[in-house]
Amino acid sequence: MKKIQLSNGLRVVMESIPTSRSVSFGIWVRTGSRNETPEINGITHFIEHMMFKGTERFDARAIAEQFDAIGGNVNAFTAKEYTCYYAKVLDEHFPIAVDVLSDMFFNSKLDAEELAKEKNVILEEIAMYEDTPDDLVHDLMSTAVYGDHPLAFPILGTKERLEAMDSDALRAYMEHHYTIENTVIALAGNINEGTIELLERHFGGFSNRRAPQALEVPSFLDGVQFRKKKTEQNHICMSFPGCSIGEDLQYAMVLLNNAIGGGMSSRLFQEIREKRGLAYSVYSYHSSHADSGMFTIYAGTAPKQTKDVLDLTIEMLHDLATNGMTEQELKKGKEQLKGSLILSLESTSSRMNRLGKNELMLGRHHTLDELIKRIEQVSMEDVNAVLDRMFNTPYALAMVGTSDKALNGLRRNEFVALRSNP
Repeated sequence: MKKIQLSNGLRVVMESIPTSRSVSFGIWVRTGSRNETPEINGITHFIEHMMFKGTERFDARAIAEQFDAIGGNVNAFTAKEYTCYYAKVLDEHFPIAVDVLSDMFFNSKLDAEELAKEKNVILEEIAMYEDTPDDLVHDLMSTAVYGDHPLAFPILGTKERLEAMDSDALRAYMEHHYTIENTVIALAGNINEGTIELLERHFGGFSNRRAPQALEVPSFLDGVQFRKKKTEQNHICMSFPGCSIGEDLQYAMVLLNNAIGGGMSSRLFQEIREKRGLAYSVYSYHSSHADSGMFTIYAGTAPKQTKDVLDLTIEMLHDLATNGMTEQELKKGKEQLKGSLILSLESTSSRMNRLGKNELMLGRHHTLDELIKRIEQVSMEDVNAVLDRMFNTPYALAMVGTSDKALNGLRRNEFVALRSNP
């Protein structure tokens, strides 16, 4: 891995993989829905869409044709804390990808006519999301955990806010957030000695500087959110405090997640799906942010089985709070995590993503050997420290379904006493 700065101070992180015939290239910007206010919720995602709608050199169709003509992929995504524009192409076509993506980044027209059309596209995206309860419940979960903090804002925004946005609003937001300090270029693949010169030519003129936005640290709230919706299943989430990005206990958190619901051999999957057949989809995951984190369990099940699924989940968590993880689970989790880490590095896309996110959010990088060592060093004491954090407050709940009757009577503080009075 090599890290440099262009003449204007723009950070570039790259990894040369001579055996590859592809290059993955990404422009990472440290801005997402967390950086918005209620009045402009959804603007970061809206800008991401508008980047593909044309520049002075390329209209929207020409942008697509540029990448189709070389068999490459181009796309983007918006998250809570960052946005990424990326492409994956054959190494010989890398200069084309840099040329087109940089033109989109610096010279998008944000044309009023295209803006109006794209608003409707995003409104359809929001409608599709509302019709997908197993996605919707996770947004409700963010509200239950973070309340009115920006981390709870939906990335897509809302119909009312989108309709009020115009080109000037998008440009003003970009002026504040699309800065040299907030931007990282990441690339991985078969790159050569001319790469720096190529990037300097296309990005060296970037001059927008501004101090990064100060962020308010969120509190973990033990809220409950319910959305009544005519569905065949009830979709349920419960969340607990987790770890922030880069925190030492994050590896213990990942191992704990693997044991609870991170795979087919996990406790939840085996007990609820395999042994009892009460759900098709049941899993857990951990979300890390710059200064906070949340651990979430999800299950989708028929209304008549909802209480059974909740009871089994509570029973599993009760055992975890009382007895912790087993040594076997810890050992297996380490091997599983090392394997998934090594396998993920086989693609230039995953390497580019890792480089970009680490530089943007942490400003540091670990070698594969260092990461494996940190995984191996996770102790049962680390896991217990994570469990203490998870169970130090009542858990939050979110549900989309026909009735919230199954939620009534849950004692959401029952694990607090178990950890504080072992």
